[in-house]
Amino acid sequence: MTQRLKLSVLRHGPLLTTITIFLMAYIIGSQLYPAMQRPQAFFNLFINNGFLLIVGIGMTFVIITGGIDLSVGGVLALTTAASAALLKLGVSAAVVIPLMLVMGTAIGLGLGSIIHFFKVQPFIVTLMGLFFARGLAYIISLTSVTITDPFYKYLALTPIHIPFFAKAYVYIPTLVGPLLLLVAIYLAYFTRFGRIMYAIGNNEQSAGLMGFPVGRTKIMVYAFSGFCSALAGIVFSISLLAGYGQFATGVELDVIAAVVMGGTLLTGGVGNVIGTLFGILIEGTIISILQYNGTLSSWWTRICVGMLTLIFIGIQSIFARRKKDL
Repeated sequence: MTQRLKLSVLRHGPLLTTITIFLMAYIIGSQLYPAMQRPQAFFNLFINNGFLLIVGIGMTFVIITGGIDLSVGGVLALTTAASAALLKLGVSAAVVIPLMLVMGTAIGLGLGSIIHFFKVQPFIVTLMGLFFARGLAYIISLTSVTITDPFYKYLALTPIHIPFFAKAYVYIPTLVGPLLLLVAIYLAYFTRFGRIMYAIGNNEQSAGLMGFPVGRTKIMVYAFSGFCSALAGIVFSISLLAGYGQFATGVELDVIAAVVMGGTLLTGGVGNVIGTLFGILIEGTIISILQYNGTLSSWWTRICVGMLTLIFIGIQSIFARRKKDL
């Protein structure tokens, strides 16, 4: 019984640590700045970081398989630029949104296929994907393209009031991230695809010897990440009502940091999307505290995230070592 309890603590330790740090950061921020005690301040974390959560879900799946996807920021920016340009030409939003999702999925599918069939390191392939996608975005337009489509405006400006919280609200695109999170939890824990994903991350050769479709699953994971990046691009363009190749510069590093803070091992085989949610909430809380302070440079966000990422890598190593010893 004691042994089982120890294993459970070691297995969920990184996630519990992430949740604890988020709660501590939010409580300390609320004490320092009473405006953070309002429910709307909490829901703003989801409004401002909804696109990060979507990208983070796809990135978590990729890292669980032992890979990495640096193309997410480029695909996101390309989606905003392409969708804004198409809408400006008069193409219906009902055509643009599915088209962008297909484009993102196809890019992820292509990158995953190169990684699997040509045995090239994911870092190199997805870095190429980042340059390719962001370059295409600049070819579409060198300047920001404003979106005036009525459907996009409706989605961007229609608040949804939260029951039991007076004056608290979110916008329609804010709901996309939490809904995708539920889908990702189902895929990861209740499907064969999820089990194979973890098996590949633990030992790819063993997964192959056990008869699992390693190649197909890896390609599907990168295609899913591309889908998530395109979906995040749609949410981003709706939120800002614009498209631009310069959007989301460096977002891939923010997402990787959030995934690591959420307890996902960079070596693969361990991690979950719930931890990624709290990793993103930690980043959002740090930004909120700096904004409420008003005197500190925004670069303190990078410094804090860097330090926390390093701390979490240390925590993961400790838990992994203790787990091996048992």
